[in-house]
Amino acid sequence: MRLRVGIFLLLLLLFGNTLLGAATLQVAVASNFTAPAQRLAERFAQESGEQAVLSFASTAKLYAQISNGAPFDCFLAADAESADKLLRAGRAVAGSRLTYALGKLLLWSAQSGYVDGQGERLRRGDFAHLALADPRLAPYGRAAVEVLRALGLLESLQSKWVLGENIAQTHQFVATGNAELGFVALAQQFEGGALNKGSAWLVPEELYQPIRQVAVLLERGKENPAALAWMRFLQTEQARAIIRSYGYGEE
Repeated sequence: MRLRVGIFLLLLLLFGNTLLGAATLQVAVASNFTAPAQRLAERFAQESGEQAVLSFASTAKLYAQISNGAPFDCFLAADAESADKLLRAGRAVAGSRLTYALGKLLLWSAQSGYVDGQGERLRRGDFAHLALADPRLAPYGRAAVEVLRALGLLESLQSKWVLGENIAQTHQFVATGNAELGFVALAQQFEGGALNKGSAWLVPEELYQPIRQVAVLLERGKENPAALAWMRFLQTEQARAIIRSYGYGEE
């Protein structure tokens, strides 16, 4: 009898949510949104008792996985195009499209005083490495290329590029000093109204197309009450406040 009770308690610890009937959902999340998504999932669990299991990668990689049948219920993309393609292909639920954040681009260095508030360091070009997310995979990388083109620096700085597979890897290149500076998401260095570390230039938004980050409910999630609750939760004021606290804008 004691053995059976012990086994049950072990299963309860390992799989408590399932045994107690708590619903779960699988959410594909663009890597720029890692920190706010984690906070949102914590709050969602507190409010609903349901668990959002988050998977982070570049938007392009997540889109490819979903297109190939990966078992996600919701997709928080870093752009509108990827979500819209899934809607057109019938892999996302019509009417579920939600712009959950407007991304902002930051030129950042882990070194204090290295990047000035007007971006002149970028124009001077007196550095060896400039990190940016691969523009073929990541919306923030495409935005960085737009900025360089608008400033007339695309050709002169291209030889200095260090490309990250996604914005998280790009941030790591700068944080570890493998690149003196780089284009990252504001949310990666900003929380509660302040820059966390180093020095930065908040890139003027007129230099790149708006980074509209769009969420959709995927076909797999349309019968999952937890997925429906997650999409509703993203539209609540408490969720919006968390998103704003990381420097994201709103439409």
